[in-house]
Amino acid sequence: MTAVLTRPVAEAVRKPGRRTNFGRIVVLAIAGVYFLVPLAAAIWFTIQDKVNGGVTGEYYTSIPQAEGFAEALRRSLSLAVLTVLGVLLVTVPAMLAVTLRLPKLRPIVEGLSLLPLVIPPIALVAGVRDMLALGPDQLAGTPFGDALVSSQDPELPIILIVVYIVLATPFAYRSLDAGIRAIDARTLVDAARGLGSSWFDVVWRVLLPNLRGAVLGAAFLTLGLVLGEYTIASILLFDTLPTWLVKISGENGQLSVSVSTASLLFTWVLLLVVSLADRRRTSRSDT
Repeated sequence: MTAVLTRPVAEAVRKPGRRTNFGRIVVLAIAGVYFLVPLAAAIWFTIQDKVNGGVTGEYYTSIPQAEGFAEALRRSLSLAVLTVLGVLLVTVPAMLAVTLRLPKLRPIVEGLSLLPLVIPPIALVAGVRDMLALGPDQLAGTPFGDALVSSQDPELPIILIVVYIVLATPFAYRSLDAGIRAIDARTLVDAARGLGSSWFDVVWRVLLPNLRGAVLGAAFLTLGLVLGEYTIASILLFDTLPTWLVKISGENGQLSVSVSTASLLFTWVLLLVVSLADRRRTSRSDT
């Protein structure tokens, strides 16, 4: 009797698991088709030899020699690195201070972090452009006016870094907030302080290692925003990789798509390498 009752129960338990696995496979298959089919079409477009027929890789091999590519890439990477550092220097101390010292300010900080999502980027860049116009006009010869003029250096526009930090703050805040909520920060701090650690050691050797995944997530979100942002750089007349891609697309569409595809694949590979390295470090620390 027990065996008769046990078999239907076991089958009933197994069926939901099978349905769940089948549903996951379907969702992953749809997501794979959604992302991979356009990517495959873009790659096929870039390797077609429309003159002689067949396939060719000249559009990928000619990327480093393309006019203006090296300068645009160097500028975008410099902006990305400096923006990532700026975002982390702004958000990490603020999040730790709100979590450990000023929990009552959390709603205010969270509301402020959402403002860049509420204000349209086109309105933000319009205000920035009007402010920059004050530098050489009404504020000429003053320290603030000189700072506005120097922030518009075409080689490394500091004003873009400031604007990108503002735009990336909501995404970095969400990533860091999820990481801080996942760990018991107060208990870790109390334990470390009880053992005689300084605040620098608590932050550097206790909290940040446990927030490595959240920090990497915030860094990659910021990196993707900077490398893909076009509107603000275009309106402020700065030459970055996205603006260069739009400019070159009218002259050589296959080269433009080749650069876009190569940058996308590079970003995926970099994300995969960092994720695997982070998992290995985590597994080593657990063992």
